[in-house]
Amino acid sequence: MTEPPAPPAAASDVATAPDTPPPAGAVGGPGPRSVAGRAALAGAIVSVLLILAIVFGSRMLKDFDSALLPYAVATVFLAFGVAYRYTVWISAPGARRLFKQGWRSLFSSDNFRKAPTALPQMIATYLGFQKFLGARSQARWAAHQLIFWGCILAALITFPLTWGWFTFTSPSGAGPGYAMRIWGIKVIGFDSLNILGWLMFHGLDIAAVLVIPGASYFLWRRMKDRGAMTGQRFAYDLVPLIALIVISVTGLLLTFSSIFLHGGGYEFLAILHMVSVVFTLIYIPFGKFFHIVQRPAAVGMQLFKYTARKDERLFHCKRCGQLIDTAPYVENLQGTMRDLKLDFDTWTEYCPRCKRVLRGAAYLSDVKRGFK
Repeated sequence: MTEPPAPPAAASDVATAPDTPPPAGAVGGPGPRSVAGRAALAGAIVSVLLILAIVFGSRMLKDFDSALLPYAVATVFLAFGVAYRYTVWISAPGARRLFKQGWRSLFSSDNFRKAPTALPQMIATYLGFQKFLGARSQARWAAHQLIFWGCILAALITFPLTWGWFTFTSPSGAGPGYAMRIWGIKVIGFDSLNILGWLMFHGLDIAAVLVIPGASYFLWRRMKDRGAMTGQRFAYDLVPLIALIVISVTGLLLTFSSIFLHGGGYEFLAILHMVSVVFTLIYIPFGKFFHIVQRPAAVGMQLFKYTARKDERLFHCKRCGQLIDTAPYVENLQGTMRDLKLDFDTWTEYCPRCKRVLRGAAYLSDVKRGFK
């Protein structure tokens, strides 16, 4: 089947079309070597900054726990990988345009004046409660919320402790009175035997209890749901869920061993837990977990579309008049298509139904006619 003839291009598009093809590597942005070089440089800079933050945040390593060194090294690799992958991601024309528009919307004074509550709403909707998942399935939304908040709690506890930013000290050396210090400054004192002390020392256990049912639900769904099984890949879709469950279960077993087994098997469990955590941290930038880093960019993009709707800058189908999206969003998509030299950006001016109708009409007039 041949493609239907494209609608005539606008005069401005014809006038600005290049007479000669762009040089090699220019189509779709910079060449792969330059992108990889910039990404590696960004990763190195972020890694060095994190190392400096660890050194100075732990008061020249005075508060740094050498037993947590493998975790700290893994976070440095994590920082490098995230910066590298993020730089590569925003080097693509589509991502780069959305990235720029999103940040422009975030720091726009006009947007803040017109809708001062829009940004907190977007953060709560797309980052916190992720309501877009609820429209697909309430069970998936609930499971995702368990994983999300469990991982947030674990990260807020683990990273500062690993870097030596948080310390818990006891004047007696054995409790029950403890003081939590941040960068060497006492923040709060508490008794380890009361409810606050229990929460302080069992925060990671609470995070594990949240993560296990959420990850187990998605693992069960990927083994039972025919739609999920069709396109899933073991390393990409199943390994992250298994890693979360292993981390959570081994963390709980460490607590169980120290309380009920008097430390029996603790060393083996500690090594298994450390290996699973380190593997997961290194895996994050290059696997499915990378969407955790990408998700904040959606806030700026949704704010970009929200403010356009508020100004009634809407784009309607040229054929039937049905609302497609906001005009700035469609223009942004057209610009991306022109950057990629796809040469059918005018099709964005039609709704999905009209695209199918025009395609069918082109088939009847240009293809089927030849078989009479």
